[in-house]
Amino acid sequence: MTQTAAASPATPPAREAPLTPRQAMLRRALRHRGLIFGTTLMGIIVFVAIFAPLLTQYSPYDQDLLARMKPPVFLGGEAEHWLGTDALGRDFWSRLAYGARISLMIGIFAATISAVIGSVLGILAGYFGGRVDMAVTFLINVRLAMPVVLVALAVVALFGGSLMVVVSVLGLLLWDRFAVVLRSATMQVRKLEYVAAAEVLGASLPRVLWKDILPNVMNHLIVIFTLEMAHAIILEAALSFLGLGVQPPTPSWGLMISEGKEMLLFEPWLITIPGVALFCLVLSINMLGDAIRDVTAPEGRN
Repeated sequence: MTQTAAASPATPPAREAPLTPRQAMLRRALRHRGLIFGTTLMGIIVFVAIFAPLLTQYSPYDQDLLARMKPPVFLGGEAEHWLGTDALGRDFWSRLAYGARISLMIGIFAATISAVIGSVLGILAGYFGGRVDMAVTFLINVRLAMPVVLVALAVVALFGGSLMVVVSVLGLLLWDRFAVVLRSATMQVRKLEYVAAAEVLGASLPRVLWKDILPNVMNHLIVIFTLEMAHAIILEAALSFLGLGVQPPTPSWGLMISEGKEMLLFEPWLITIPGVALFCLVLSINMLGDAIRDVTAPEGRN
């Protein structure tokens, strides 16, 4: 008697539905340690800058000569001024918190001005080519031949070191990287089929540039924006350190470092605290820029 075993075929494991590009990007973002760390650090600095009046009990401009040069709490100071006071008796934590506003404001506005100028020139050069490309390339070469720090020093010394002057000067001097990168990216996008299809269908030039070109070079624009924002913050701190940036008594981290340099050997915390704050801000911005690049264009990246 033969015994037949009716073996049921093995059920294949269910396959997961493929992720949409947006879901895949979100998954990469949640797994990117640099993005998480940079976002957290930047969030803390932005939180302090926005809610500085609620986080501090002193004005950054109030002077108390009887309480001058008090050390921070971790160096044996009083809890009333937990980060100490400067040479004029101003609360160091208050000046540090309000100084975050100045640095963020200068970085965002200067990078925005540079992004508008450089993006327009770069996209036009990459799209039209020919004489337009030659003219934009000439402007880029002229700009690259100008040393940023020396030109900024000369202009600020000539027109004064107000906040508006510093932002305008930095914004007008940092557009070259936007133009170079977006010019190259636009040249690549210009050759794609959907751009040719839009032109054949009679789309206007502003529509093609705004709807078809700009969204596909936005990744490059965001990355360069973060780099130039950090660059602008460092340049402002350098100008303020030299006495030609934001003028006192405005709280600026570069100015705080400049005011504390005379006491470097005796009270090094006057320079260390704003220096560490400036380092953390620039580090968070650069990490965000690198993370955005990796998350939005992950091909070939680990």
